[in-house]
Amino acid sequence: MNQHPPTHVGRALTVVLGALPFIVITLLVFQDWPPLRRWDESVAARAAEYGLTHPNVVDIWEVIGAITTPWVCRAVILIVAIYLWHRRARLLTVWLIVSAGAELGLVQAVKHIFDRARPAQMLADADGWAYVSGHATAAFVMAGALGVVLPSVRGWRRRFRLLVALPTIAVVWFASVDRVVLNVHWVSDVLGAWALGLALLTATSIGFGLRPGLRRRRRRTPADESGAAEAPRAAVIVNPIKVGDGVAFRRKVNRALAVRGFEDPLWLETREDDAGNAMAKLAIENESDLVLVAGGDGTVRVVCAALSHTGIPVGVIPAGTGNLLARNLHIPLDLDDALERILDGRDRRIDLVKVSGDGLDTDRFAVMAGLGLDAAIITGAPPILKAQLGWTAYVVSAAKNINHPSVKVRIVLDDDEPLERRVRTVVIGNVGMLQANIPLLPDARPDDGLIDVVIIAPRRVTQWPLVFWRVMTRTKRTEMYLERFTGRKVEITAAVDVQRQLDGDGIGPGRTLTAEVDPGSLVVRVPKRR
Repeated sequence: MNQHPPTHVGRALTVVLGALPFIVITLLVFQDWPPLRRWDESVAARAAEYGLTHPNVVDIWEVIGAITTPWVCRAVILIVAIYLWHRRARLLTVWLIVSAGAELGLVQAVKHIFDRARPAQMLADADGWAYVSGHATAAFVMAGALGVVLPSVRGWRRRFRLLVALPTIAVVWFASVDRVVLNVHWVSDVLGAWALGLALLTATSIGFGLRPGLRRRRRRTPADESGAAEAPRAAVIVNPIKVGDGVAFRRKVNRALAVRGFEDPLWLETREDDAGNAMAKLAIENESDLVLVAGGDGTVRVVCAALSHTGIPVGVIPAGTGNLLARNLHIPLDLDDALERILDGRDRRIDLVKVSGDGLDTDRFAVMAGLGLDAAIITGAPPILKAQLGWTAYVVSAAKNINHPSVKVRIVLDDDEPLERRVRTVVIGNVGMLQANIPLLPDARPDDGLIDVVIIAPRRVTQWPLVFWRVMTRTKRTEMYLERFTGRKVEITAAVDVQRQLDGDGIGPGRTLTAEVDPGSLVVRVPKRR
């Protein structure tokens, strides 16, 4: 049976490969390899000759050297580290500081180990030994570090990456060429500096878990047999129809997980015949420490139902039309923002609601269920229109269904006496906010152990504006066309078949819908309190 090699072997191999260019260049330099020696001497001779006849140009390069001094590069890293600490990216902060400190120490150590003399005709003052260039090493480490951390920070989109990449590459180039033009370093000193920077960044990033190794099959434990902490493992369940640029999405998620020390995530795509149930079970079997789900409300509902009572945290990445659970958990709708707030967030237990009815298997939902007008609106919104307009497609469908007939229903809350009403719609909610921050159930909380019920029953079309006003103003007053109740269980029986929905998905017509709270059954990853 084929087995993967241990993760630490893969990481060690990566470190060795990262250090290999520095080892090779160092051997070539100190074995006095003729082609490299001739190149060094030729460039140094031409730099000295040009500098002696162009003193003004030398002055300009001396200014560039003062601007790109190693301490300026280290100061930039420190400023970015302070910014990341403020953004609660603790691992990246420590990594940056350790990398800058390691660069300072390694450059001095290499200089004293090899004791290489500088070119004879220097055009500027320089102390110490030549190999390696401190300016070039510090600039390379700064550029590489910024290239790793800034794209993973909220707000640094593709266009901002370019704005960061171009100046940092320019700094590396100017800091390196400056050393050669001023004839204070050989060309090989600069090449060795770049290779040393690469080796350092590779080693520290692997050491901090910023580059995940090979996949593990066991769940994270506080420490393995050697005492080293296990890297966490994530599974990502994606509805590919809801995620626009799948390649860019995957790249962003992989990077956000990697910089936080996660192993390579398990990627699972939903299918037309399975909105996420089998994928969630695979995530459980894979002993995932975190499950990220990106899709519509239906995909989120199916995954959350499958993960109930497992204790595995679920992070909802908004990607659908409604994104109601994400909205109610205060997860931003922007992808970069959502990833940061989820991955740097906290775990929170919330309720799910068990639901059943005629023609339905027992299921669970996290947001809302209903029958009547709301289900007719959801069912009547064309998929093409939802793809083009988002949740505003439901507004179009609502306008078409404004005269949806009322239906007589019997409602039983817990063990109370039955209520009989003629309604347009009945909604059962675990949370209260709709799109556009409409507070349909203003007192609903996802972790209060209760379900909220709203009965909407205007008799005429002209009463709808008043109903909308009562909803938007969060009125507590009970009226015959807007009533709210709470309980742990609710049974709704309609006199005729009506449309029904769970978390924004139509589930077909029927006459009954029974819901019962399942307290604290799901762990979700939510933003930290500010």
